[in-house]
Amino acid sequence: MKIYTKTGDKGQTSLVYGQRVGKNHARVEAYGTCDEANSMIGLAVSYMKEEQFAKKEELLTSFSTIQTILFHVGAELATPKGKDVKWKLTEQHVKKLEEEMDEMDAVLPPLTNFILPGGSKAGAALHSARTIVRRAERSAVVLNEEISPYVLAYLNRLSDYLFIAARYMNSQLKQEEPVLTPEV
Repeated sequence: MKIYTKTGDKGQTSLVYGQRVGKNHARVEAYGTCDEANSMIGLAVSYMKEEQFAKKEELLTSFSTIQTILFHVGAELATPKGKDVKWKLTEQHVKKLEEEMDEMDAVLPPLTNFILPGGSKAGAALHSARTIVRRAERSAVVLNEEISPYVLAYLNRLSDYLFIAARYMNSQLKQEEPVLTPEV
Protein backbone atom coordinates (compact mmCIF):
# COMPACT_ATOMS: atom_id res chain seq x y z
CA MET A 1 0.00 0.00 0.00
CA LYS A 2 1.32 3.42 -0.93
CA ILE A 3 1.37 6.07 1.78
CA TYR A 4 0.64 8.90 -0.61
CA THR A 5 -2.81 9.40 -2.13
CA LYS A 6 -2.41 12.77 -3.87
CA THR A 7 -5.87 13.73 -2.58
CA GLY A 8 -4.39 16.50 -0.44
CA ASP A 9 -2.34 18.16 -3.15
CA LYS A 10 -4.75 21.09 -3.38
CA GLY A 11 -4.95 21.83 0.34
CA GLN A 12 -7.84 19.55 1.29
CA THR A 13 -7.94 16.54 3.61
CA SER A 14 -10.56 14.17 4.94
CA LEU A 15 -12.01 14.06 8.42
CA VAL A 16 -13.30 10.83 9.94
CA TYR A 17 -16.33 9.71 7.85
CA GLY A 18 -14.78 11.27 4.73
CA GLN A 19 -15.89 14.92 4.93
CA ARG A 20 -13.38 17.04 2.96
CA VAL A 21 -12.08 20.21 4.60
CA GLY A 22 -9.21 22.61 4.11
CA LYS A 23 -5.93 21.67 5.78
CA ASN A 24 -6.26 24.94 7.71
CA HIS A 25 -9.63 23.87 9.23
CA ALA A 26 -9.88 24.16 13.03
CA ARG A 27 -10.27 20.40 13.41
CA VAL A 28 -7.17 19.69 11.33
CA GLU A 29 -5.18 22.22 13.36
CA ALA A 30 -6.33 20.64 16.64
CA TYR A 31 -5.70 17.01 15.74
CA GLY A 32 -2.48 17.87 13.92
CA THR A 33 -1.18 19.58 17.04
CA CYS A 34 -2.07 16.49 19.09
CA ASP A 35 -0.05 14.44 16.60
CA GLU A 36 2.87 16.84 17.01
CA ALA A 37 2.67 16.52 20.81
CA ASN A 38 2.51 12.75 20.50
CA SER A 39 5.68 12.76 18.39
CA MET A 40 7.49 14.91 20.95
CA ILE A 41 6.40 12.54 23.72
CA GLY A 42 7.84 9.73 21.59
CA LEU A 43 11.15 11.59 21.45
CA ALA A 44 11.12 12.03 25.23
CA VAL A 45 10.41 8.32 25.67
CA SER A 46 13.35 7.43 23.43
CA TYR A 47 15.59 9.52 25.71
CA MET A 48 14.08 7.90 28.82
CA LYS A 49 14.85 4.43 27.50
CA GLU A 50 18.56 5.33 27.48
CA GLU A 51 18.54 6.23 31.20
CA GLN A 52 18.26 4.41 34.51
CA PHE A 53 15.89 5.86 37.10
CA ALA A 54 13.31 4.86 39.70
CA LYS A 55 10.00 3.59 38.33
CA LYS A 56 11.30 3.64 34.76
CA GLU A 57 9.11 0.78 33.50
CA GLU A 58 5.99 2.24 35.14
CA LEU A 59 6.64 5.64 33.58
CA LEU A 60 7.31 4.13 30.15
CA THR A 61 4.05 2.16 30.41
CA SER A 62 2.21 5.35 31.39
CA PHE A 63 3.61 7.19 28.40
CA SER A 64 2.62 4.36 26.08
CA THR A 65 -0.94 4.67 27.39
CA ILE A 66 -0.84 8.47 27.10
CA GLN A 67 0.35 8.26 23.50
CA THR A 68 -2.49 5.87 22.66
CA ILE A 69 -5.06 8.11 24.36
CA LEU A 70 -3.63 11.18 22.61
CA PHE A 71 -4.08 9.37 19.29
CA HIS A 72 -7.73 8.76 20.21
CA VAL A 73 -8.12 12.42 21.24
CA GLY A 74 -6.91 13.32 17.75
CA ALA A 75 -9.47 10.95 16.25
CA GLU A 76 -12.25 12.62 18.22
CA LEU A 77 -11.05 16.03 17.08
CA ALA A 78 -11.11 14.71 13.49
CA THR A 79 -14.72 13.53 13.82
CA PRO A 80 -17.27 16.03 12.47
CA LYS A 81 -19.97 17.38 14.76
CA GLY A 82 -22.97 15.06 14.95
CA LYS A 83 -21.04 11.94 13.95
CA ASP A 84 -20.39 9.01 16.27
CA VAL A 85 -17.00 9.09 17.99
CA LYS A 86 -15.60 5.57 17.98
CA TRP A 87 -13.58 5.88 21.22
CA LYS A 88 -14.40 8.35 23.97
CA LEU A 89 -12.46 9.84 26.81
CA THR A 90 -13.95 9.55 30.27
CA GLU A 91 -13.43 11.20 33.61
CA GLN A 92 -11.28 8.19 34.56
CA HIS A 93 -8.69 9.07 31.93
CA VAL A 94 -8.33 12.52 33.47
CA LYS A 95 -8.24 11.13 37.03
CA LYS A 96 -5.50 8.64 36.08
CA LEU A 97 -3.27 11.53 35.02
CA GLU A 98 -3.98 13.28 38.32
CA GLU A 99 -3.10 10.16 40.34
CA GLU A 100 0.18 9.67 38.51
CA MET A 101 1.04 13.36 38.81
CA ASP A 102 0.45 13.22 42.55
CA GLU A 103 2.78 10.20 42.86
CA MET A 104 5.62 11.93 40.98
CA ASP A 105 5.07 15.27 42.69
CA ALA A 106 5.26 13.64 46.13
CA VAL A 107 8.97 12.89 45.64
CA LEU A 108 9.89 16.28 44.16
CA PRO A 109 11.14 19.29 46.08
CA PRO A 110 8.51 22.04 46.23
CA LEU A 111 8.79 24.75 43.64
CA THR A 112 9.91 28.06 45.11
CA ASN A 113 10.78 29.79 41.82
CA PHE A 114 9.76 29.64 38.22
CA ILE A 115 11.98 27.23 36.32
CA LEU A 116 13.18 27.40 32.76
CA PRO A 117 12.52 24.42 30.50
CA GLY A 118 15.59 22.23 30.22
CA GLY A 119 17.66 19.85 32.29
CA SER A 120 18.12 16.36 30.88
CA LYS A 121 17.32 15.48 27.26
CA ALA A 122 14.20 13.63 28.44
CA GLY A 123 13.18 16.51 30.70
CA ALA A 124 13.68 19.09 27.96
CA ALA A 125 11.67 16.98 25.47
CA LEU A 126 8.86 16.65 28.03
CA HIS A 127 8.83 20.43 28.49
CA SER A 128 8.58 20.80 24.70
CA ALA A 129 5.73 18.27 24.62
CA ARG A 130 4.00 20.26 27.36
CA THR A 131 4.02 23.44 25.30
CA ILE A 132 2.73 21.59 22.24
CA VAL A 133 -0.11 20.10 24.30
CA ARG A 134 -0.99 23.61 25.49
CA ARG A 135 -1.21 24.68 21.84
CA ALA A 136 -3.39 21.64 21.08
CA GLU A 137 -5.64 22.68 23.96
CA ARG A 138 -5.91 26.23 22.61
CA SER A 139 -6.76 24.83 19.17
CA ALA A 140 -9.38 22.48 20.63
CA VAL A 141 -11.08 25.34 22.51
CA VAL A 142 -12.34 26.60 19.15
CA LEU A 143 -14.29 23.33 18.87
CA ASN A 144 -15.43 23.42 22.50
CA GLU A 145 -19.15 22.92 21.89
CA GLU A 146 -18.54 20.24 19.29
CA ILE A 147 -16.33 17.92 21.36
CA SER A 148 -16.52 16.05 24.63
CA PRO A 149 -15.63 18.19 27.67
CA TYR A 150 -13.16 15.47 28.60
CA VAL A 151 -11.01 16.32 25.58
CA LEU A 152 -10.24 19.79 26.95
CA ALA A 153 -9.89 18.48 30.49
CA TYR A 154 -7.50 15.75 29.34
CA LEU A 155 -5.34 18.14 27.32
CA ASN A 156 -5.25 20.61 30.22
CA ARG A 157 -4.26 17.91 32.68
CA LEU A 158 -1.78 16.33 30.27
CA SER A 159 0.19 19.56 30.01
CA ASP A 160 0.38 19.65 33.83
CA TYR A 161 1.40 15.98 33.82
CA LEU A 162 4.20 16.67 31.35
CA PHE A 163 5.49 19.52 33.53
CA ILE A 164 5.62 17.24 36.57
CA ALA A 165 7.12 14.40 34.50
CA ALA A 166 9.86 16.74 33.23
CA ARG A 167 10.67 17.76 36.79
CA TYR A 168 10.59 14.10 37.88
CA MET A 169 12.98 13.08 35.09
CA ASN A 170 15.38 15.90 35.90
CA SER A 171 15.28 14.98 39.58
CA GLN A 172 15.81 11.28 38.91
CA LEU A 173 18.70 12.02 36.54
CA LYS A 174 20.22 14.52 38.98
CA GLN A 175 19.90 17.37 36.49
CA GLU A 176 19.40 20.82 37.94
CA GLU A 177 16.36 22.71 36.80
CA PRO A 178 17.38 26.13 35.52
CA VAL A 179 15.80 28.75 37.77
CA LEU A 180 14.37 31.95 36.34
CA THR A 181 16.41 34.88 37.61
CA PRO A 182 15.04 38.43 37.72
CA GLU A 183 18.18 39.83 36.07
CA VAL A 184 18.94 39.42 32.42
